[in-house]
Amino acid sequence: MNGIENVLRAASFAAKKHTEQRRKGNDGEPYINHPLEVANMLVNIGGVEDPEIIMAALLHDTVEDTDATFDEIAEHFGITVAGYVRELTDDKTLAKAERKQKQVEHAPHLSEGAKQIKLGDKISNIRDVTDNPPDGWDLQRRREYVDWGERVVAGLRGSNVELEKVFDETVAKARRRLASAATQS
Repeated sequence: MNGIENVLRAASFAAKKHTEQRRKGNDGEPYINHPLEVANMLVNIGGVEDPEIIMAALLHDTVEDTDATFDEIAEHFGITVAGYVRELTDDKTLAKAERKQKQVEHAPHLSEGAKQIKLGDKISNIRDVTDNPPDGWDLQRRREYVDWGERVVAGLRGSNVELEKVFDETVAKARRRLASAATQS
């Protein structure tokens, strides 16, 4: 199979696994839109052409958030893709604060492919926190998320200049929007 066929298989797999899930934002967007957005950014902003990185971008939350397993990912998409997904999967047995700290600590040690996926993931998540925040997230929590995202991305620097530019623009926009919202409250 060629790269495009494999990417489409990964998109289909991710869509099936995330079928019943919604993003946390108050508009209830289908979850699959997130991995699709990350993959799209990698290709159209980051210039990533490696089908295994694109497949892993589509699958990056399947093990963490669905019943998919690393073995299943490896069986269907290969050990390289499964390796990227493993690098990007939080250990849900840990407390949330510890998981977040581990992302900061591990970011510099990720493979180049995983770093690029993580960049796209952080761009997408910060956009959501800014434009369509989860219910109950006040301005302070949203600011803290942006700050934390910056700490994670500090360890990803040097992996994709174009994605890093978009990340920096996204953070600047988020800070302006959150500051504006604070003055309107």
